[in-house]
Amino acid sequence: MRDGATLSFVRQDLVSERSAPVKTTGFIGFLRVRLFNSVTNILVTIVCALLLWVLLVPTIKFLLINAVWIGTDRSACLAENAGHVVGACWPFVHAKFGQFVYGFYPESERWRANLTFIIAALLLIPLLIPRLPAKGLNASLLFLAFPIVAFFLLHGGGLEGFAVSWISALLSGFNDSVGEGGRKLAVAGEAVAVIGPLLWAAGKLVVGISTAISWVLAPLEWLRIEIHSSGRPVWTDLLLTTAIVSALVFVLGGGARAGWRSLIASLATFAGVGLLIAVMGLDRGGLPVVDSRLWGGLLITLVVSVTGIVASMPIGIGLALGRRSTIPLIRTFSIVFIEFWRGVPLITVLFFATYMLPLFVPTGFTIDGLMRALIGISLFAGAYQAEVIRGGLMAIPRGQSEAASALGLSWWKTTALIVMPQALRHVIPGIVNSFIGLFKDTSLVSIVALFDLLGSLRASFSDPLWATPSTLFTGFALTGTIYFAFCFGMSRYSLFVERRLSAHQRN
Repeated sequence: MRDGATLSFVRQDLVSERSAPVKTTGFIGFLRVRLFNSVTNILVTIVCALLLWVLLVPTIKFLLINAVWIGTDRSACLAENAGHVVGACWPFVHAKFGQFVYGFYPESERWRANLTFIIAALLLIPLLIPRLPAKGLNASLLFLAFPIVAFFLLHGGGLEGFAVSWISALLSGFNDSVGEGGRKLAVAGEAVAVIGPLLWAAGKLVVGISTAISWVLAPLEWLRIEIHSSGRPVWTDLLLTTAIVSALVFVLGGGARAGWRSLIASLATFAGVGLLIAVMGLDRGGLPVVDSRLWGGLLITLVVSVTGIVASMPIGIGLALGRRSTIPLIRTFSIVFIEFWRGVPLITVLFFATYMLPLFVPTGFTIDGLMRALIGISLFAGAYQAEVIRGGLMAIPRGQSEAASALGLSWWKTTALIVMPQALRHVIPGIVNSFIGLFKDTSLVSIVALFDLLGSLRASFSDPLWATPSTLFTGFALTGTIYFAFCFGMSRYSLFVERRLSAHQRN
């Protein structure tokens, strides 16, 4: 009782237990919520399970259960010798693995390729981990110093001079080619009746310009001769280049008022270059030369794809900015360049770079076959990257640039610090998609006599010692796994970068 009032009802028994709630967590919850929550999902799940059964079971049997793991020749991978249906012939992979990775690179020199892989991994992994410090120094070493080290490690050879000698030789050779062309034009003009005088006059004009340029280049040519006549041309040229470049950096950096920091950075850079030359013995001939025609396998695939990826980004950024430029000449050049390279198949680009590019270089100046392919692929990929990046630039509101201008920032600072970082963040999926496509398109270099991973695989099929019915499928299973591992790794890392930068959100 309470306050004189009586209770009208008092429950005498316990309330019955309620049914347990539907479990939505754990493995059972995942099955219930994601796979069997509706009739449609149940049917789709059953169909997918059947497809996986049809595809995965034979694949596992071929790669693992029915595979042959030990053998020295094709006889081990024949059904009559194995006593069962033969799947993958892994002894073939073991015997040809060196060819798949290095191509025809000399076996005694493959340590150089291994060292290159190790250095690349040691420089790349810290750059991909956001929390590690010194990203600027790491990127400088990876994108500036490492390509030079990798070239001399893989190709070998040494230096006969440095920047002053190289520039002098290049300009002199180009000028000689121009003068020779002018003389041929003048001779052709003497043999033509109608427009002969015009051709003759144009040829003489070109020869005169070439002669004037040769007078201007005479001091530089004399300096090159003096450098090579010295006892140690590499070090003499390096010291001279260091003095010239450091002086220019000091003056352009502000002189005695603010140029000391730039001067110290320049001197430190050239000191590092000198240390590298001394350690690798580049002034004494360097390592034995391995012609690029002997490179192959995964080595060529990585060299071509990494070079194309790294070189295409600055090319794409420059072309994207050029296409949006208000200067008609720059905008027209960028549009023509992009549309030309996007309108030509990559196979045509490779043929042009391999067989026609040497016709456009100065007389006596040769370009390695691999270098020609790298130039063509970089320009081709850069044109595609330009359109991807331009899409990101168009997504940035004009108010961003206007606000930066109101704060007094120049166009360069506005682009580098405000516009471009946001634009690249918006197009990360497109950029990585282009990277993945370029990595797979490296297989096309085999048409210009460069044996990439697939080219080395096809070359290995011609070995009669391993000619079996399962050899072909084993090789393609291996290369497919390698391609998938690299492409899947790039895809997953791009998703990590997107989540970290919140690329899907508009701030």
